[in-house]
Amino acid sequence: MTFQNLILEHAENGKVGVLTVNRPKSLNALNAETLDELLQALTRVAEQPEVRVLLITGGGDKAFIAGADIAAMQNMSALEARAFSEKGQRVMQAIGALAIPVIALVNGYALGGGCELALSCDWIVATDRAVFGQPEVNLGIPPGFGGTQRLARLVGRARALELVTTGRQIKADEALRIGLVNEVVAAAELMDVGLTMARTIAAKAPIAVRVAKQAVQRGLDLDLANGCVLETSLFAFAFGTDDRKEGMTAFLAKRPPEFNGR
Repeated sequence: MTFQNLILEHAENGKVGVLTVNRPKSLNALNAETLDELLQALTRVAEQPEVRVLLITGGGDKAFIAGADIAAMQNMSALEARAFSEKGQRVMQAIGALAIPVIALVNGYALGGGCELALSCDWIVATDRAVFGQPEVNLGIPPGFGGTQRLARLVGRARALELVTTGRQIKADEALRIGLVNEVVAAAELMDVGLTMARTIAAKAPIAVRVAKQAVQRGLDLDLANGCVLETSLFAFAFGTDDRKEGMTAFLAKRPPEFNGR
């Protein structure tokens, strides 16, 4: 599959997908065509059982994704804006719905739709020159790709409201302090750090990783008691897999496990 605005590659013998939004001249801004390609790429990744982790980053050295394409939005009617928002929401939901862990590697500006895309990933690793923000109020609009919802769930209602209503941009160190990102690294180390994380995850039992992600994601929408019931069900499910047998056998035999994803 050939993309105009994206690059989809594989590493670690196909176990790690690397998806790059590649419009560096536009600071990787999200237009309708790029959103359509993202949906296609995510569908492709979901259909590749050998892929165990997905890394998402931006092309060039200035921006992860600087936001939605303002030039394309300028003359939109309210109905066209709704359709554009719905398209963006579908992309963010598709990222969150992937069964495998998805890590955002933020290599520069992650503003507006770019911040929203990073938020839809399971966690974020950023360079020390990354900048985050939801500056849509400066354009007379609120966030439209899930920013008001995911940001509040990650950093809390008050902090999210402050950032959304002031449009204030924050640097990587503050993003780390408030829990927006998991780790801050030097720019030259970003991909290596991401691949190291992905390699670690890819070496684990694939089904166990997937059900662990499912337990965390779905459990956050439940009260504690029902979340623990969900965890018990997924725990029991994993006991029926070949990977569980291999993992425990290897542990007792004091050898590395060889997981096959079954």
